[in-house]
Amino acid sequence: MRRIIQTVWRILTAPFRIIYWFFRLIYRWFANIAIEIRTFMGEEPEDEPLAETVAKTIQNPGGLLVHIDALRKHLLRALAFLALTTALSFTFTSKIIDVLSQPVGGIGALRAIDVTEPIGVFMRVALLAGFALGLPYIAFELWLFAAPGLKRNSRIISLVAIPVTTFFFIGGMLFAYTILLPNAIPFLVNFMGITAQLRPSSYVRFVTGIMFWIGIAFEFPLVVFLLARIGLVKARSLLDQWRLAVVAIALLSAMITPTVDPVNMALVMGPMVTLYFLGVGLAWLAARNR
Repeated sequence: MRRIIQTVWRILTAPFRIIYWFFRLIYRWFANIAIEIRTFMGEEPEDEPLAETVAKTIQNPGGLLVHIDALRKHLLRALAFLALTTALSFTFTSKIIDVLSQPVGGIGALRAIDVTEPIGVFMRVALLAGFALGLPYIAFELWLFAAPGLKRNSRIISLVAIPVTTFFFIGGMLFAYTILLPNAIPFLVNFMGITAQLRPSSYVRFVTGIMFWIGIAFEFPLVVFLLARIGLVKARSLLDQWRLAVVAIALLSAMITPTVDPVNMALVMGPMVTLYFLGVGLAWLAARNR
């Protein structure tokens, strides 16, 4: 009778014991991850001069292969995640194409010539959307590769900079879509009174290219901050060379700007000059706390 009661009790309590075991396994997994994160974030790399490091690499080039293999693994994971986010963006790519075509009257204003043109446009927009979605993880994989060689404080600051990277990139794309393109497209489409028949491939390539490169340009302050953090650039040098920087920004704006008129060029140049001086300020903060 006692064995029967014990058997019935074990059967009745089996679901609860399974749930307890499952949550205990999850707790141990998260606890181990927390311990590894604390250990990783608290480690300090050996402080060696750059010349000594280069000399060791020349004497033992095989040691460089370890880092190359590590970089390969991080890049493969980043590419796998990019493929995942690109596949996920398939669900709303059509809506994005419709939004991108609003400056010319909607998707109905575009005329395809080639049979494969619509699917090529779809894949291009899906890839850009997937890159925007996957940018935080891609930046995180690059951080994982570089973090072992950074000081503890620089490691934490660069980790915090990952969401800022996404913010600047998306902000740059929104600036291009809401400010630059609404002023540039009417000028281009109605130039000399010639009616343009817009192809989806050329129009979407033009729009996504502008948005992508403006988003990359908006990353400049963060790049300057990180370079100043490791001592490669100085705020004073950047400030002394502001005239040269303005000329370089003007040339870059002329290449990015889709039109030749000075108004649209100024729309690109103004924020980039502002970003340059913002980068100078961030470089000063980075050097002060380095």
